[in-house]
Amino acid sequence: MSKRLTCDVVVVGAGMVGAACALYAARAGLDVTVVDRGPVAGGTTGAGEGNILVSDKEPGPELDLALLSGRLWGDLAAELGEAVEYEAKGGVVVATSPGGLTALEGFADAQRAAGVTAEPVAPDALHDLEPHLAPGLPGAVHYPQDCQVMPALAAAHLLKASGARLLTGHTVTDVLRTPDGAVRGVRTDRGDLHAPAVVNAAGTWGAELAGLAGTELPVLPRRGFVLVTEPLPRMVHHKVYAADYVADVASDSAALQTSPVVEGTAAGPVLIGASRERVGFDRTFSLPVVRALAAGATRLFPFLEEVRAMRSYVGFRPYMPDHLPAIGPDPRVPGLQHACGHEGAGIGLATGTGQLIAQVLTEKTPDLDLAPFRPDRFGGVAG
Repeated sequence: MSKRLTCDVVVVGAGMVGAACALYAARAGLDVTVVDRGPVAGGTTGAGEGNILVSDKEPGPELDLALLSGRLWGDLAAELGEAVEYEAKGGVVVATSPGGLTALEGFADAQRAAGVTAEPVAPDALHDLEPHLAPGLPGAVHYPQDCQVMPALAAAHLLKASGARLLTGHTVTDVLRTPDGAVRGVRTDRGDLHAPAVVNAAGTWGAELAGLAGTELPVLPRRGFVLVTEPLPRMVHHKVYAADYVADVASDSAALQTSPVVEGTAAGPVLIGASRERVGFDRTFSLPVVRALAAGATRLFPFLEEVRAMRSYVGFRPYMPDHLPAIGPDPRVPGLQHACGHEGAGIGLATGTGQLIAQVLTEKTPDLDLAPFRPDRFGGVAG
């Protein structure tokens, strides 16, 4: 790279959200450069399961964003579907007790009113959807809008489709600003990138980039493990999880939480989650956590007791205190756009986020009201 490069917008972060921001900004006619200190999908994206979900979101801004994103993913599937292992597989949320079923049905009623397709599943119909589920479960809700992609492939293909300039292995060391405080690009360890707009798509490191721009964003890492089984014939047909997963996602607790989430993949292995805990960026392997994941999965699918776990991996979800991402312009730093803090939903919400950012950058009316996602809603200052 030359010591100075000029473009319309610099996107910091080559994960799924950064890739989607680059795609929609480029398709809106902007000259885009994506910069990342690591490889494509080297952070949260590469440690994700590729979920595109509406089933775990209550009515409100995040569900609105999920519905928008799901429609956009559907459009991209026609273009890239096989290459990114897009599967419109649907989700099945299982109640494990009669009381849990009552709560799940109430949750689904509210979602239906907001535009989600949520189909009750009687106990005697569960095995028509998932023949290998444990017997005796009281019921479930089927969500046909839930989908999945292979996240690292998807991020790479979105970036390729964008035609954006991609600079990996470039560490952003500063956000350049004019004397009146507006963004004018970024400084990296390999030269400056000049642009009137910078998009913070740095995921779990979004707070660090905000700090370089002289402002604040309360993004924290939330650690999660995933177990990966040996390749199998297709025995889990949907994303299947216990209803208490929804409560764990919405929890503010820093303590360890696990709830069973099981899904098959196009390549054959079964993915098993989910755990959540705030322990900073500690990547230490935790045998008790993966044992808890395995135990929860075998309660839903007893056949997994005889299946070998091939590996496990760990990632960090970008957690925000109110569980909503920061999307849109930061009024404290003109020219700075945020697109981070999606926690574990970044794969699914990336397309909607990218489109909203592109609309702001090109001065079009956003498809959604950005007020709930305002980056300055937590306070903080810019200097």
